[in-house]
Amino acid sequence: MKKSFFVLAAVVFSIRLSAQNEQSPSDTAKGLDEVIVSANKYPNKTSLTGKVVTIIPQEQIEKSSGKDLSQLLAEQAGIYIGGTNSNPGKDKSIYLRGGYVSHTLITIDGIPVYDPSGIGGNFDIRNLSLTNIERIEILKGSQSTLYGSDAINGIINIITRKPGKKALGANGTVSYGSYETIRGNAGVNGRSGFFDYNASFAYHNSKGINETENKNNNPVTDKDNYKQSSFQLNIGYRPSDKFSIQPFFRFGKLSGDIDQGAYTDELDYTYNQKSWQAGVKNEYTLGKTKFNLLYNYNNISRLYIDDSVKSRNGYDTYSKGDYSGSEHLIDAYIHTPLNKILKLTAGTDFRFTNINYNYLSLPAWGPPAVIDTTVNQQSIYSALNLNTPSGFNVEAGGRINFHSAYKNQFVFNFNPSYLLNSKIKIFANLSSGYKTPTLYQLYSEYGNSSLKPETALTAEAGVQYYSPGKKLNTRITGFIRNVKNVFTFYYDAATFTSMYINRDKQEDYGFEWEATYNPDTKTSIRALFSFTDGNITTQTPAGKDTTWFNLLRRPKSSFSINVGRQFTPSFYASANVSIIGKREDAYFDSNTFSTVPVTLKSYTLIDLYAEYAFSKKRLKLFTELRNITNTKYFEIAGFNTLRFNGYGGIRFTL
Repeated sequence: MKKSFFVLAAVVFSIRLSAQNEQSPSDTAKGLDEVIVSANKYPNKTSLTGKVVTIIPQEQIEKSSGKDLSQLLAEQAGIYIGGTNSNPGKDKSIYLRGGYVSHTLITIDGIPVYDPSGIGGNFDIRNLSLTNIERIEILKGSQSTLYGSDAINGIINIITRKPGKKALGANGTVSYGSYETIRGNAGVNGRSGFFDYNASFAYHNSKGINETENKNNNPVTDKDNYKQSSFQLNIGYRPSDKFSIQPFFRFGKLSGDIDQGAYTDELDYTYNQKSWQAGVKNEYTLGKTKFNLLYNYNNISRLYIDDSVKSRNGYDTYSKGDYSGSEHLIDAYIHTPLNKILKLTAGTDFRFTNINYNYLSLPAWGPPAVIDTTVNQQSIYSALNLNTPSGFNVEAGGRINFHSAYKNQFVFNFNPSYLLNSKIKIFANLSSGYKTPTLYQLYSEYGNSSLKPETALTAEAGVQYYSPGKKLNTRITGFIRNVKNVFTFYYDAATFTSMYINRDKQEDYGFEWEATYNPDTKTSIRALFSFTDGNITTQTPAGKDTTWFNLLRRPKSSFSINVGRQFTPSFYASANVSIIGKREDAYFDSNTFSTVPVTLKSYTLIDLYAEYAFSKKRLKLFTELRNITNTKYFEIAGFNTLRFNGYGGIRFTL
């Protein structure tokens, strides 16, 4: 089977070489006229906003059937995800523009989601199946004015599948590939009269690889398997063109095997995670004003068990960690035109967050750790958008946040842009953002109820060129981001005191270049380059500042190039090359009880994709071959990555 994969790879690769995103020419034809919803909280053309937005359309998602969500996101400019190509069940850490993982906000259909039980609070994207997603909008730069906490680096807005135009439609995908990996999904959707609906189920099962690198040639190793399933249901009721009610429900379940840490295998350490969200979105139009009211309940529970029967790598003969968290979010806002060129968005939101945490180990290292606590917060926000006929546009807004654990926090944004002759857009953004401390950081055994929020100031500027005939679309953006009151885990060797404190200052800077070129109606070429650098400044006990590079696991530079071609109305193929620069990392050595710094080498990946359509494009066969050169590399020190792997399957739409 592997030999057959290489034969097909050689055929496709000889036809066309490319790099990062499987994208047909139609995917890139919209450019400055494309409508987005995340930038302003209402539908707006990209030409009318100064914010930096990357759009992953439905066509591109469909041509990613052999990937998961993290692999698709990692193919975008300015995004590096640790664990993307590691064992399928390995956690996925999103570094947007090199920033902290907890500083990128995930939203689903515009609604913020978190993991209230986690240390950093960031949502686990493994809960989302790519097959249940219709479109993705990546909004870079601080977005705290409209979206609140965690949006310091930006937001990734996941837009779920929407109903079709028929009373009954169906779609599905089935694929099989390396590591006995099975992926499948099935969905039904439709609309009739006042009602519409969309329901889908997705499944992913992989035997996986041994998660950790076998540094000491340990003869006792295992494959760490992974299972994921998810279900979502969206219902719409629109009795008139002025009023709509949209209830929704989503459920995801993960389970698998994990290892103890870098270079440390484990044969009986398992985890289970359940995530679900339920709520309703309501919209009412009165004259030219739209009133929006949404409610979302988010619940996540995680269970880790190490019974240490088959292998013993820690100090415990048995350990159990049970973490659960929930959040109620109510967001009410209006959008109204004040005149022909000025629009107002204003609203308020309420958040009530709870965590329940229980940890037990045998032999007992102190009493079992138990947390059960709640915080609440309220925000008031507004933004004005000015869009003039001359091409000058500006957004200005602010938010004030009231938190039950600390004093008020204010943030702002100012985003001017100018569109010249519908060809060149010049933009500049100045915005502040914040990240609230999590309940774990406030109230766990290491908690500090005096923590202040992390605060950031981001400046970015750039230019985008869109050629006549829609052949060339290119953008270059530079940014500087300064974060204060960074959360740090503090340990006093003399008193054995351990807690989270506000101490460090972080400064990051870099630039991104993106270009898409369509030489004809059948061919698309895309190139991306990203550069990020940064330092952290820490004040020592003696009162002296010390500064050093700390962007561990993130490459300073990455490059990719993509070429895809629709050879016939039925046959599409692409090939992908991505080059990731070297990275600094560090791991904990459990034998010497010390942190070991390492440098991870740069690597190059070549991926191929091809699909063939039948039956008026309702039925498509596809294959995806990844890392065809069988390159051995590391994303994280001490953890393995996938070597050559291939997948094939069928996708249908009825």
